[in-house]
Amino acid sequence: MIYEIRTYTLKAGATAEFEKRWGAAYPVREKYSPIAGFFHTDFGPLNEVIHIWPYENLDERTRIRADAAKEENWPPNTSEFIINQKVEILIPFPFAPEWQPGKLGPIYELRQYVFQAGGLPDIIAGWKDHLPDRLKLSAPCLLGAIEFGPSANSFIHMWPYSSFEERSRVRAEAAASGRWPPVRGREHYLMQSNKLLLPASFSPAQ
Repeated sequence: MIYEIRTYTLKAGATAEFEKRWGAAYPVREKYSPIAGFFHTDFGPLNEVIHIWPYENLDERTRIRADAAKEENWPPNTSEFIINQKVEILIPFPFAPEWQPGKLGPIYELRQYVFQAGGLPDIIAGWKDHLPDRLKLSAPCLLGAIEFGPSANSFIHMWPYSSFEERSRVRAEAAASGRWPPVRGREHYLMQSNKLLLPASFSPAQ
């Protein structure tokens, strides 16, 4: 399984209309394969929408996108709102929980860490050792490394929470355990960023 993460930066004030048009067109695209989630930023870089697509592999992605592009109403008529587009392909860590989109949020925290070249094996080993303890409190819906895209040498972990209060509580309990975050591999981190996302009304992940 791979995940395509598409991040669009929009003109200020355009998010609501962008989601409206995208949601109206989505049933045409859903016939070929569904999104895992469609979100907009609430904290972090503003005026971003993020849609995440699961595929079995790159060949399936190429085939499905080519077939969907033949539809008259796809892609949606939203180009007037878009300032920038970023596409990344994520490969999940071998032990990552499988994402089953549903009502897990509605708060989703997407964290992306850039690391030194060659540091990924240590990072994966550290997460493999410590994730079981973190899973006792809550589970990530997405966890893996960027294989293709402008943010090579980075990995993403995305966490759903039922509220901002739950996020604060869970993170405090995880830190107090002494087993989180993973220590092994942290020496390779160069940059860390996060953003809090809210789902669109038509997103399978809510």
